[in-house]
Amino acid sequence: MTQPWWKGGIIYQIYPRSFMDTNGDGIGDLKGVTEKLPYVASLEVDAIWLSPFFTSPMKDFGYDVSDYRGVDPMFGDMADYQTLVKEAHRLGLKVIIDQVLSHTSDVHAWFEESRQSRDNPKADWFVWADPKPDGTPPNNWLSIFGGSAWTWDSRRAQYYLHNFLASQPDLNFHNPDVRQAQLDNMRFWLDMGTDGFRLDTVNFYYHSQGLEDNPPVPADQPKTFVASGVNPYTYQRHVYDLSQPENLDFLADLRQLMDQYPDTTLVGEIGDDKPLERMAEYTRGDGRLHMAYSFDLLSDRHGPDWVRDVVRRFQCGLGEGWPCWALSNHDVVRVVSRWGEGVDDPAAYARVLMALLLTLRGSVSMYQGEELGLPEARVPFEALQDPYGIEFWPEFKGRDGCRTPMPWTPQPGAGFTTGDPWLPIDPAHRELSVQGQEQDPDSTLNRVRELIRWRQQQPALVEGDLELFEDTGDALCWVRRTDEQSLLVALNLTGREIRTPSPLAVGKVVREPGFEGRIEGGDLVLPPYQALFAEL
Repeated sequence: MTQPWWKGGIIYQIYPRSFMDTNGDGIGDLKGVTEKLPYVASLEVDAIWLSPFFTSPMKDFGYDVSDYRGVDPMFGDMADYQTLVKEAHRLGLKVIIDQVLSHTSDVHAWFEESRQSRDNPKADWFVWADPKPDGTPPNNWLSIFGGSAWTWDSRRAQYYLHNFLASQPDLNFHNPDVRQAQLDNMRFWLDMGTDGFRLDTVNFYYHSQGLEDNPPVPADQPKTFVASGVNPYTYQRHVYDLSQPENLDFLADLRQLMDQYPDTTLVGEIGDDKPLERMAEYTRGDGRLHMAYSFDLLSDRHGPDWVRDVVRRFQCGLGEGWPCWALSNHDVVRVVSRWGEGVDDPAAYARVLMALLLTLRGSVSMYQGEELGLPEARVPFEALQDPYGIEFWPEFKGRDGCRTPMPWTPQPGAGFTTGDPWLPIDPAHRELSVQGQEQDPDSTLNRVRELIRWRQQQPALVEGDLELFEDTGDALCWVRRTDEQSLLVALNLTGREIRTPSPLAVGKVVREPGFEGRIEGGDLVLPPYQALFAEL
């Protein structure tokens, strides 16, 4: 392959709290990640992405950082991280870590100093604003986690901004000292051998200094941002509280830093009213992000027409930018449940979804357990940990159902812990454990392994362009091409057989990935939840 490792690479996301617990406290740790790296390497992915393990009060489970250069004791210590990186590199895996730059915890030393007065050295490190004359917040901005994005602080007699929990105050990136401090923190981890960063809420760094009110979403337009219809955040167009033009200058500074460390990468998470436009803007040229992902395929919308529409829009609108595709992560309902209501063969459905993910043009982010075909776990209200779910229950159940422990064995603790797990382990997950699937050559795990192994050997799927075919009904069809290979991909995400004329003359049908699609009389024949790959 001629591209850098990240371009077309497969990244396996690990949620450390739920991956492997080595000390019996019910919470996963870095030693547990290191212990299971040979398993991850056996999937033949290119990299791991670690969700936050930094020092934190854990009100948002690590996305509220109180020390950017510390490992929280519940996960281990810095020596554990160094051992993890060394072992990952020995196994041929790159290491990407989350960076939560837009906000800190309210117990971070920076915020504790900033809130003491209006004239201390860090007084302007966070977003502070005076109240309106009637004492109400300075504008109508809302928190994603519910309620106003402003919280009153009696010490300064001002409000501070928080796009998430009140315990997650937003940093003021208009202050050059803040920008430099965060660049220095990233350099710290690069010097430790880290290979890249997943940038949380990468378009949230800057706010409009005019603090203008956001306009409402017009009545004739859908509310599509997060927890649509349940969360009042979706009622606004987020014109002034995120995605400000100054963000591009900071992305250029980030890229300049990364370019000093060859073979590293930046992938940004983008939640925006216009996600594709933002992705194109943020990945354009050689001076911004290497790649980005949006929530287009992480939404509740699904089906052949929706996927085709997403691919079409990316083909037309992303330009020279580079996407990183994901169907599941730690923030959304697992895709087998989110898209698969009423599916009569969940295992086959899980496999064809992986075929979809692995054949799109771009890089791939796979979430732990996705290779097992895990559905969303059932978590009763009394066991919920996620403040997002607690706030909007029962219409929105939060993110705990996708964050439950990885099932390594069928036993009650799922081989994850000898103690009480921090979230309950769904019995349905134990039935899909790694140990159980390893012993079955036709299991989802082994089929996905086979598919990944084959995909990694196909230049067209790793590097190639994509041509989408529009007139294939419920079959999703595209061709991936490089100078040396052309490969037709046809996918059936439905529970009925599809027969449709082949859009191109097909040569050899590839059987290696274990799917059952075939060619009959010039037609593509796709049984339920099956795929076809053919060389042209």
